[in-house]
Amino acid sequence: MSTAPWRDPSSDHRSRPRLLLRGAAAAGALLLTLGACADASDSEQEADPSADVQRFYDQDLVFGACDGYATTATDETSFSSDPAFQCARLEVPLNYEEPAGRTAQIAVLKSPARGESTGSLVLNPGGPGGPGMGMAALTSTTLAGSPVSEKFDLVGFDPRGVGASTPTIHCFTDAETDAGDANTTLLVGEGQWTEDDTRRIADQCADGSGGADVLAHVGTRDAVRDMDILRAALGDEKLTYLGQSYGTRLGAVYAEMFPQNVRALVLDGAVDPQLGTAERRLTQYAGFQRSFDQMAAFCAGTPDCPLGNDPAEATRAFQDTLRPLIDRPIIAPDGRAMDFNTAFGAVSAGLYDAAAWPAIIKGIEEIQTGRADIFFVLIDAVAGRDENGHYANFNDALLAINCMDEERSTPEQQVDLREQIQQIAPVSDPGNGAAGARDACEFWPAEPTLGYPYADNIEGLPTTLTISVTGDPSTPFDAGVSLADTLGGAMLTVDGEQHTIASSGTSECVDAVVADYLIGLTVPAEDTRCAI
Repeated sequence: MSTAPWRDPSSDHRSRPRLLLRGAAAAGALLLTLGACADASDSEQEADPSADVQRFYDQDLVFGACDGYATTATDETSFSSDPAFQCARLEVPLNYEEPAGRTAQIAVLKSPARGESTGSLVLNPGGPGGPGMGMAALTSTTLAGSPVSEKFDLVGFDPRGVGASTPTIHCFTDAETDAGDANTTLLVGEGQWTEDDTRRIADQCADGSGGADVLAHVGTRDAVRDMDILRAALGDEKLTYLGQSYGTRLGAVYAEMFPQNVRALVLDGAVDPQLGTAERRLTQYAGFQRSFDQMAAFCAGTPDCPLGNDPAEATRAFQDTLRPLIDRPIIAPDGRAMDFNTAFGAVSAGLYDAAAWPAIIKGIEEIQTGRADIFFVLIDAVAGRDENGHYANFNDALLAINCMDEERSTPEQQVDLREQIQQIAPVSDPGNGAAGARDACEFWPAEPTLGYPYADNIEGLPTTLTISVTGDPSTPFDAGVSLADTLGGAMLTVDGEQHTIASSGTSECVDAVVADYLIGLTVPAEDTRCAI
């Protein structure tokens, strides 16, 4: 096992940590993966709900104070920042095939429209595993001057298994995470797994989350059915939705399953619905290497660049800096270790946004002097670790949702993929080979339910809006082109070097296009471009 907690940077399809990176001068966040099984191209649209399911559609969603909903110190501050925020819990079936059985509670936060409300704008920040309640609270600030927050109630929900929703996914203790025993992938970074290791992961997740039946029902398709119940409980005839990163998968699958219930979908930082797990990860890691090269070129133009003044040699300089951490990690005053995996995770976080490059460069310089202060701040933001050492359940939920979405692979296939990633993104290569990679989901108690490709050949779907940033490392630009083509919708190209843009309030051009679409259902001209 590795000596530090590790998540795959390519699998963190969420936008909220990118905002943390922009907001902290020397800190920030982000990391992590996605995928599935079975062919969904011929999946049928959802029929009318049965009587047992209809009772969930008919429930009254009672909003009140948000006391008791926060699960992290950050959310505690965020949820109490505006007395107008309202919270509620939505009841849904745990297993839609057995709606009379066990139920789940979906936590919801609403920021009421500043003017006369025309309905709800449902938000998801990505992940999978990103909490939507926090996104709604944050977006109420970032879009405070937008006509969007004037016209719509901003509604964020924590998907099943995530954050304040129950049952909640828990696979690792805080102590295990601190000790480096909370790995969810070995596709990149250093370390090896045995069959016992991956079996232990599945057993711990089941024990900590309320049973194997919980693990079997946290996939995207179950979450999408929850979204339709939420739409009805909010009193909206049609869904108006803004999803970022993995949230674009939620939106696309909703379009596939409930096209008749779509009003408007903004899909920002697209996950490609046409690519299977392995192919998508390779395109993502090519994007991470490209972004690292861009950062290295920026660094080369600054005095005393720790990667040197020749961008062509920057990857080698980076490897020379991080590889010694495998055997000689930097130990923090609290005893935690900054090893290769954790340091690479911190750097990957910064690659999500060019605004964070100076902090990452300074962090690399610190590593070369035997310190890791900046990287610890970054990695704590990624994991949602507070000053008391408590972690958010993002990492645990990410694993569980991916296990129900991703295509599974044999140990031999994992080793081959790890080898390909090291070749296509040498910045991720610890230098000790590809052996020992295994699929963390190989002993998961249920098979994946998403299916590839998905969202194909949808009939009766209104025009959607996909937004794709040209220099997005996690969800490459071409993924946005693919999603827009798959849905037959409009697309907005944004020139820049970051992951997602629509809810940040940092581009007047993007904000105007999004507002025109959400409010008036007006899509931009085909050649429209914005810049960051």
